[in-house]
Amino acid sequence: LIVAYKDGMPVRLSDVGRAVDSVENEKILSWFNGDRALIMAVYRQPGSNTVDVVNKLKEMLPEIRKEMPAGAALEVLVDRSTFIRDSIHEVNFTLVLSILLVVGVILVFLRNLRATLVTAMVLPASVLGTFAVMSMLGYSLNNLSLMAITLAVGFVVDDAIVVLENITRHLEMGKDRKTAALEGAQEISFTVITMTVSLSAVFLPILFMEGMVGRLFREFAVTVGIAVMISGVVSLTITPMLCALMLKHEHAHGRLFNFSEKVFDWARNGYVTTLRWTLKVKSLVLVGSVLILIATGYLYQIVQKGFIPRQDTGVINANTRAREGVTFDEMIRYQQQVADIIQKNPNVEAVMSTAGQGVGGVVGSNIGRLIIRLKDRSERTVSADEVIQQIRREASRVQGVRLFLSNPPAIRIGGTLSTSDYIFVLTGTDLKSLYKPGEEMEARLRALPMVQDVSTNMELRNPEIQVRVLRDRAAALGINAQQVEQALFNAFGGRQVSTVYGASDQFGVMLEIDRKYQSDTNALDNLFITAPSGAMVPLSSVAEVKNGVGPVSVAHVGQLSSVVLSFNLAPGVSVGDAVTAIQDIAAEVAPPGVSTAFTGSAKAFQQAFRSLPLLLLVTIILIYMILAILYEHYGHPFTILTALPFAGFGALATLILFGEELNIFSFVGVILLIGLVKKNGIMMIDFALQMQREKNMSPHDAIIEACSVRFRPIMMTTGAAIFATLPIAMGYGAGAETRRPLGIAVVGGLVFSQFLTLYVTPVFYVTMENVARRFRKAPKEQVSVASARH
Repeated sequence: LIVAYKDGMPVRLSDVGRAVDSVENEKILSWFNGDRALIMAVYRQPGSNTVDVVNKLKEMLPEIRKEMPAGAALEVLVDRSTFIRDSIHEVNFTLVLSILLVVGVILVFLRNLRATLVTAMVLPASVLGTFAVMSMLGYSLNNLSLMAITLAVGFVVDDAIVVLENITRHLEMGKDRKTAALEGAQEISFTVITMTVSLSAVFLPILFMEGMVGRLFREFAVTVGIAVMISGVVSLTITPMLCALMLKHEHAHGRLFNFSEKVFDWARNGYVTTLRWTLKVKSLVLVGSVLILIATGYLYQIVQKGFIPRQDTGVINANTRAREGVTFDEMIRYQQQVADIIQKNPNVEAVMSTAGQGVGGVVGSNIGRLIIRLKDRSERTVSADEVIQQIRREASRVQGVRLFLSNPPAIRIGGTLSTSDYIFVLTGTDLKSLYKPGEEMEARLRALPMVQDVSTNMELRNPEIQVRVLRDRAAALGINAQQVEQALFNAFGGRQVSTVYGASDQFGVMLEIDRKYQSDTNALDNLFITAPSGAMVPLSSVAEVKNGVGPVSVAHVGQLSSVVLSFNLAPGVSVGDAVTAIQDIAAEVAPPGVSTAFTGSAKAFQQAFRSLPLLLLVTIILIYMILAILYEHYGHPFTILTALPFAGFGALATLILFGEELNIFSFVGVILLIGLVKKNGIMMIDFALQMQREKNMSPHDAIIEACSVRFRPIMMTTGAAIFATLPIAMGYGAGAETRRPLGIAVVGGLVFSQFLTLYVTPVFYVTMENVARRFRKAPKEQVSVASARH
């Protein structure tokens, strides 16, 4: 290619330079298991299904492999659908196991196959009906919606159990099946409606929540609410019909039935006896309830608080960072050393390594990244977090580079790029004012045992060449600063000057000086700029060149200069404890004019734990209002809700006992407890009020009669809820880390509150009735005194 003519002779490109067939960016190199590789990531479009996208991609792979050149191989590095499939499979298994356990609980209590079948029929009706409504709403079957159905299995049978037990009681009075079904269902209908409406209303506030928690649990709340509403309708329609068709009064029972009935009668009589004694010491019970309430507040303060549980998806993300100013060849050596160490770990199956590019596509000669695929969970004995600790210890032998490892969360929050999971930001109007507090904050975080992998974007010692244009000299020669900048860019920037178009592809033509001069700062002395007169002016004549140091990059958050600090949690440390400790440090370090804040997951955690207690309070107030409207009474809803502190205490104590965090999943479990534990109170209070109206019993006798009659359905409904949630609390299989805290909170709250509320709720009922009677008598006495005076 002729580029000019000199003395009548053509000057060709080969005379002044050379063309090299290369790539656009030679400062990024990747390897897969030690072999040079190209990495391609495929992301699904919003609203599409990950599993469907992966299935279609897998169908395309054989055709792509056929068209690849010899010696090239196409491998799958990360397949997110594998974890999704395994997780859904485990949730499906948990759902089936929960159904079997619930049916087993019903069979143990009823000891009648016909009655068990009648009650169990509500399960398929509720589940299928829920699927139909979910389809109409455009919901998908995912971990949260399936977990919601699994939880619902435990309490959708509650209404049917209550209806069946009441119909059976009428049947044992000597009534025929149709009459017993009609009168039994009619008698219990208000109780069922109250239980259904109040339980469905528990999730109503979640539907109006904004932010992360609202988006995450909206489908969960709607799914549970739909299942509960359908079960209520089925229990008042299909269940009485099946009772009228299938139930029959058994005059003779086997030995096993008679023996189990004697055991149950012994348990019920023992409960009634102890309940009579409890009602004699009401003051002691009330004081104990207040102490439990105070203890619940204390447990809330000390329980470890988290956000989204970590999941072992079989993938670990890693980032490397060398010192400022390291050459790219040195970075390649560091990157390969780290990758070799990781690949030798017996739990690692494959490693993708990239030098020159970090998290979020950020490029630089001193950074790199790795994606580590672990072996299947069945082939290793340790979790992903334990593998991280192993690799961290082994990679510490490599001097000159730091390795940051993280187990990627199931849900990513925040757009700030960092090498670790949690981010803390210092912002100010003056960048230099951030350097000192930023360095001190980094040093304090490194000394904090709660966190590890502390890093910062404040790399201030990066070698740089500073070019200061001598404007007077340049102006005298007719050269401006833009020409100086353009000359530097042509030489070192790799400017694209043209494009060569092929038959089926195209090639960018990049202009730069020879690579051997790019590594020598003295090459700047040989750089010339064309003056308007045509003379070639050396750069040294119009600019001052000197070596210096400066920041690698300058970050901005909200258009303000910022210093970004990132960190991971040490093993066994909750994000709540770490956030509190870092806030205390920031209050000491940050001077006036410098703002500090968390971003990403840590910020979402702070927002969630500000809104979740408020959500809990709104839910309790809403339930109280609904119960007050249904009962047309101010005191009885309060009596029904007395079980809440015991449920909260049990949930928090169980989480602490099993070393689990109070995160957004377990907090939703606590909210769910509000709807579950009040069912016992509704069954007791509703029957006691009925006895007072129909038989003019005293509150004391009415509540004892109610507790005796309702003892069986209370134990059945609670047992069904506990055993339905138990597989979730046991937490096995893919995604168990997310489900386990919710299950543990529900099971712990139900077990603890079940036995205490059997005694505390009657005490509160009698106390409330006595207080209400005093208020009713007071106006009458005042009227009588006034009449006597007249």
